[in-house]
Amino acid sequence: MKILVPVKRVIDYNVKPRVKSDGTGVDLANVKMSMNPFDEIAVEEAIRLKEAGTAEEIVAVSIGPAKAQETLRTALAMGADRAILVETDDEVEPLAVAKILKAITDEETPGLVILGKQAIDDDSNQTGQMLAALLGRPQGTFASEVTVEGDSVTVKREVDGGLETVKLAMPAVITTDLRLNEPRYASLPNIMKAKKKPLDTKSPADYGVDTAPRLKTITVGEPPVRQAGIKVEDVDALVAKLKDMGVA
Repeated sequence: MKILVPVKRVIDYNVKPRVKSDGTGVDLANVKMSMNPFDEIAVEEAIRLKEAGTAEEIVAVSIGPAKAQETLRTALAMGADRAILVETDDEVEPLAVAKILKAITDEETPGLVILGKQAIDDDSNQTGQMLAALLGRPQGTFASEVTVEGDSVTVKREVDGGLETVKLAMPAVITTDLRLNEPRYASLPNIMKAKKKPLDTKSPADYGVDTAPRLKTITVGEPPVRQAGIKVEDVDALVAKLKDMGVA
C-alpha cells in the first residue's frame, strides 16, 4: 500500500507571530519556519504503518514556495520515500489545495491519505474534509488511533463528547489529532540521506487547478490585550463589583 502525506510550511509553533504595520498580514521576514505540527504527526503515523509492514511507500506532498523543499526534506529525513512540491508563491486556499491533492491522488492512487487536521497558520480545518468529498472516499477526521486491517482502517476519533470509533473501507482519507503519536526527530544520517531522495517539482497548472483566491483579507490585527483581573475580599464584595460592572 502507498500512503500520501501532505505537509505544509508554517511559522514555527514556538515563534510568536507579528502583524505587519500596515495590517495586510503576518510578517514572515526573518521568521523561523517549520513543518505544521499536525502534519508531523501524519508523517510519523505513515512511517509507523510502513514499519509495521502495512505500507510499502510514503509520498510527501507540499504546496507552496520553493522554500517548502526544506519542509519536504524534513519529511524525507523522518522516513518518507519521495516527495512532490507543487510550487507557487500565491496564498493557496483550502479548496484549491484539496483540488491539487485530488489530482495527485488520482495519479498516485494511494490506499491512504493522511494529513494534519489543520494548519496552525490559518486554522481552517477544511482541506482533509474537502479532499475526501472531491475523491468520494470515506474519511476519519481528528484521529487519535489508526489501525489498518486488510482492506479497511479503523479510526478512533476525538469528538466533543469523547471518542468515536469508525471503520472505513480503503482507500480513505484520515486527518490527525495531537494525541495520535509523538513524532520522531530526524537523525543526522537520515538528514544526509534525504538529500538524495527524489523530489519532483510541479506547478498548479500541471494539475489544471486555478489557485485564484475566492476570499479577500480586509485587515489583520493583534488580538485585544486582556485586562488585568482584580481581587475582592469575599462573596458580597464580588457580587457588588459585578453589579457595578453591569454583569449581575
